[in-house]
Amino acid sequence: MRLVLPGTQASRGMALGRARLVQPSRYMVDSRPLADDEVAAELEALHRALDAARRELRELRSKLHGALAREANEFIDAHSLLLDDGELLRGLDELVKVGRYRAGVALKKQGDKVAAAFEAMDDPYLRGRKEDIEQVIARVISALQRQTSAEERKLAARVGELLVADTIAPADMAQLAGNGLLGVVASGGSAYSHSAILARSLGLPMLVGARDALSLIHDDDLILLDSEHAQAIIHPTAQDLSRYRGWQREAAAEGRRLATLANAPTRTRDGLAIRLLANAETASDVASARARGADGVGLYRTEFLFLRHKRLPTEEEQFTAYRELVLGMGGLPVTIRTLDLGADKADAAGLVLRGEDNPALGVRGVRLSLRYPAVFTTQIRAILRAACYGPVRVLVPMVTQPDELIAVRALFALARQELKRENVDLPETLPLGAMVEVPAAAINVRALLKHADFLAIGTNDLAQYVLAADRGNDALDNIYTPLQPALLRVIAYVISAGRRAKKPVSLCGEIGGDVHFTALLIALGLGEFSMHPAQLLQVRDRLATLDAAALRAHSLQLLHADTHEEVSALLTQWAE
Repeated sequence: MRLVLPGTQASRGMALGRARLVQPSRYMVDSRPLADDEVAAELEALHRALDAARRELRELRSKLHGALAREANEFIDAHSLLLDDGELLRGLDELVKVGRYRAGVALKKQGDKVAAAFEAMDDPYLRGRKEDIEQVIARVISALQRQTSAEERKLAARVGELLVADTIAPADMAQLAGNGLLGVVASGGSAYSHSAILARSLGLPMLVGARDALSLIHDDDLILLDSEHAQAIIHPTAQDLSRYRGWQREAAAEGRRLATLANAPTRTRDGLAIRLLANAETASDVASARARGADGVGLYRTEFLFLRHKRLPTEEEQFTAYRELVLGMGGLPVTIRTLDLGADKADAAGLVLRGEDNPALGVRGVRLSLRYPAVFTTQIRAILRAACYGPVRVLVPMVTQPDELIAVRALFALARQELKRENVDLPETLPLGAMVEVPAAAINVRALLKHADFLAIGTNDLAQYVLAADRGNDALDNIYTPLQPALLRVIAYVISAGRRAKKPVSLCGEIGGDVHFTALLIALGLGEFSMHPAQLLQVRDRLATLDAAALRAHSLQLLHADTHEEVSALLTQWAE
């Protein structure tokens, strides 16, 4: 019988397939207490499972390439680090040896304990780690059960399937997407979670918050995932299937139409020129940006060079990567972001930092770079050398106060002197910019602009810090929204300060590539967007329908709104 299951759109699109259920938090485990003579064997089984889970992640990371690698490696690395977390491992051993719990029960108990500790923390980043803990524990339990029975769990990775789960780890989504996964229906999760962002990047339809999905959907049920209307239809009728085929025809036609915009100018309906830049990390990103007519690269992430191996990349390795980026853009401007790692990943990158209680608010971004000036100088030298091959800007992440930019400029000056003595060709100028993702940087932006040549607003972190809400926490959906008036006022203030200082301001957060927010950002005065290359054509198309002058005339209404519901109502009214 046909059944409609409502949810929240996380990634647009439609897909028809057979359901494959994954219930990682509902494994049956052996709860019988251990006998004394069973402890050693149980510990050995536990550590074999941990090793198997680590090996799975390493193998997955080595198999992913291009867009999948770029989007998923950050999350794979985070899960790998959790599998080596000393507190987690010590607690597991203690539960088996002292508590006499079998490995499966110990994993669930320790996972619940650590997840509860993260959940109770004030910091939104750390609260978001609760989901990572649950996904890592599920992976180890799966590996543990496969040791005794190869039939315990089959991976839902067959072509033509829709994944139905409570939540899905980004690494698993990347693997399944590579094997033909058509879409995801999640009973939990948030439209702003890492998995949702990955789904949008991959063009994979995704529905979150479909509360009863795991109880109402069964393996092999035929499902029509209609994320366009925020629903999943179980056992669709002939009428539903006809509507799906119509959507397929329209989507194909729309794709062909958008392709014609690849070389079109980016202008609003009333003729205002807008710059569309691409976020990039790999050669395939750069090629995709060029093919879609990007005006340049607005954010090039350099972290992948540091996370690729368990050692620091050499100057030559970095120089080669940056030079290929610059040459790949064929004379268009490129913005290279300096190393943006935190303490939670520093050790994986070959840097040694003592564990921090709150890494989201700790030594990360420029703070980490300035803590290790020799490492930072190696990156600076590579950037300076690559900047001779085309126009390059340098973007500094996690800036809080002007003295950080002053220190970075001093290191660039010293590196330039060294390279001159070595008779290395150098660019005449190299603009230095700051990411505005810390509220203090936004509030004190006028002081920052005395030392920055340009700004880039990183709305993903800025929103979390301004709203004190984790974007991956579905319980905070009513708080974490880009329509919050407080966030809009901060963004508008930064854009206005840049305009008064006659310095460019771009926006490189997730909302920059979301056509639902394009009119809003134009109204706030934004003239430079940076986004995933796959989103460029849709945003260009949306901009062509907007009257920038009319939108900006209404900006005071936006900034005087009291609630995000009022902002939403205004945008709906303007769309009409």
